[in-house]
Amino acid sequence: MGEALWDVLPSGKKMGGAPANFAYHVSQFGIDSVAVSALGDDELGAELLSEYAKVGLAVSMEKLSYPTGTVQVSVDERGIPSYDICQGVAWDNIALNDELKALAQKATVVCFGSLAQRNKCSRDTINAFIDLMPADEEHLKVFDINLRQSWYSKEVIENSLHKCNILKINDDELVIVKELLDIQAEGQKAVCQALIDMYALRMVILTCGEKGSFVLAADGCESWMDTPKVEVVDTVGAGDSFTGAFVASLLSGKSIRDAHKLAVDVSAYVCTQAGAMPVLPEELKHL
Repeated sequence: MGEALWDVLPSGKKMGGAPANFAYHVSQFGIDSVAVSALGDDELGAELLSEYAKVGLAVSMEKLSYPTGTVQVSVDERGIPSYDICQGVAWDNIALNDELKALAQKATVVCFGSLAQRNKCSRDTINAFIDLMPADEEHLKVFDINLRQSWYSKEVIENSLHKCNILKINDDELVIVKELLDIQAEGQKAVCQALIDMYALRMVILTCGEKGSFVLAADGCESWMDTPKVEVVDTVGAGDSFTGAFVASLLSGKSIRDAHKLAVDVSAYVCTQAGAMPVLPEELKHL
């Protein structure tokens, strides 16, 4: 759930937004998924729907009078993107309708971030959707925090941490969250453990870019993996593909370490391709 938009890259525009990226990558493993957002009743919105259809992505996106979202993406010499995110767009105004209420009651997993909660309308809808889902541990509520520009607050982050049972965060975001929440622990692992303890999380997934990634679970299970060395084209959507592959693996009954390994391999492959939604090679799709 969250933003639906065009990533306007130096090479041209690509369909983007974390919800669509995540849902697309989950779907590549044969799992039913839906990208939930809102679009403008405009040419860019119609184009997005057409592109989603081409890749076989199911969506629940009302057309609104607000414009379809766009993000100007610049990529540095290492392939690392930076974003200029337009305001007052359709995905800021996602409404809770009967379709979403029904979807919440049958969803096994929801993935949401902080960016889409910058506006009260979408924030209220995301929170209501999560509240409509069953509360047991078998249902995964994944908070892929996605701190962008100034579009976050302590209140939104704390509320989201209370709503989720899995947190995915990168090393730069961990520093910000540690300071924002006044966590006294020192060291990445200790801060992750503090977050698990403070918010009764099932696990924290910490990504550290080219250095590697770490998963720490409440039951004490730990997994560290180095990031594979690949020829990077761009990293747009790599984090969403990581989350999608990890969740798909957990849903198939894989261990945390096996899920972590697939997530690392999938995100590394996505970094070698242009855009956020490349088709994965068959050898990566076997759960």
